[in-house]
Amino acid sequence: MTTPDSLQIFGTVCFALAVLHTFSVGYFKKLGNKYPDGSVGENFFHLIGEIEVVFGIWAALFLAFYWFARGGDQALTYLETRHFTEPFFVFVIMSVCGSKPILTLSDQALSSLARFFKFKGLTPFLASALVVGPLLGSLITEPAAMTIAALLLSRRIFNLPLSEPLKYGILGTLFVNISIGGTLTPFAAPPVLMVARVWEWDLAFMLSHFGYKASIAVILNTLVLCFTYRRELSHSPLQAVPKVDRKYRIPMWVGLLHILILIAVILSSHHMVLYGGLFLVFLGITQVTAEYQETLKLREGLLVTFFLGGLVILGSPQEWWLRPVITNLSHQFLFFASMVCTAITDNAAITYLGSQVEQLSENSRYALVAGSVVGGGLTVIANAPNPVGYTILNQFFGASGIKAIKLLKSALIPTTVAALCFWFL
Repeated sequence: MTTPDSLQIFGTVCFALAVLHTFSVGYFKKLGNKYPDGSVGENFFHLIGEIEVVFGIWAALFLAFYWFARGGDQALTYLETRHFTEPFFVFVIMSVCGSKPILTLSDQALSSLARFFKFKGLTPFLASALVVGPLLGSLITEPAAMTIAALLLSRRIFNLPLSEPLKYGILGTLFVNISIGGTLTPFAAPPVLMVARVWEWDLAFMLSHFGYKASIAVILNTLVLCFTYRRELSHSPLQAVPKVDRKYRIPMWVGLLHILILIAVILSSHHMVLYGGLFLVFLGITQVTAEYQETLKLREGLLVTFFLGGLVILGSPQEWWLRPVITNLSHQFLFFASMVCTAITDNAAITYLGSQVEQLSENSRYALVAGSVVGGGLTVIANAPNPVGYTILNQFFGASGIKAIKLLKSALIPTTVAALCFWFL
């Protein structure tokens, strides 16, 4: 292990405190409720109780320390050399996928699929959303899949008076399935994308080493959830979509235009200047077709981008302790170490560091990536799309919102199922 300098040590301290902060947001919200409405104390604790701002706050503190320790020029150079393409892509894809035409088409597709399953209540639609959504992420990218799946679940299922264990069960299964569901291709899952080009992992390799295992795990996780809560699911009617006046039904040309924009954004996901321009075109389209639109998810997308941007800034200083973990473990232990490390840091950061290690064996490469995607549902910070799902579904978990410990517990069973599939199949 290399000796870290003062910046790396402070960066690691900020990162560790940010992780602890994510597990404490519920406590800060409760503290805020003890102060009078509109007071400084109420606003302050509610601000730091929003999980989306956590890593941004600690990243700002790290940059301030960097500024005083090395000077403004070096701090600015550090900031400019970070890669923010993925955080901004998440903002754009959330906005596009959250538009009414895309959600309506997705809802119709899942509803049609659900009719083939002869089960009562919520089970058919829920199973379709938890299987098709994550696996579709291998084509439309994981952030897009998370956006569509979470929004549809919020409209059709989470609006119902479900028990808390069922809601957390759905959330944990969704996060794990999204994390592993994007591994059928080499371009959709952030941790796979970091290594695919360097290690020459093409579509055939991903399908033969990851794809079929991910598909089996996604289906098994969904079956386990539906069987565990079969009584509640069978007795709860699916939330109906409000009927729309014929005048405001979405014309085919509007839906097709949104699909074309979505495809173009996905194809340009690695080029901010391209998908940024497409996003401006998309905003113009939503303005001229306003009668067929709903309010775009701009605020939610910006909060998620702020969260992921902070994670990018604080991720680099962790190399001094992450690299030895990757290089000094056998592939058996690396698989489980990667799962654990993923829970406390972004899985794409782990695989990126692995891609820089030339002497890493083929078995260790597989163990590193497999462990990182399997553990990607354990916490909000474990996988880039997780903050998207958190932001969309947080409102359905009471005044305190989604609790990190309960999310971790709910993701343990689907994570174990995924781990068994990826290691033994």
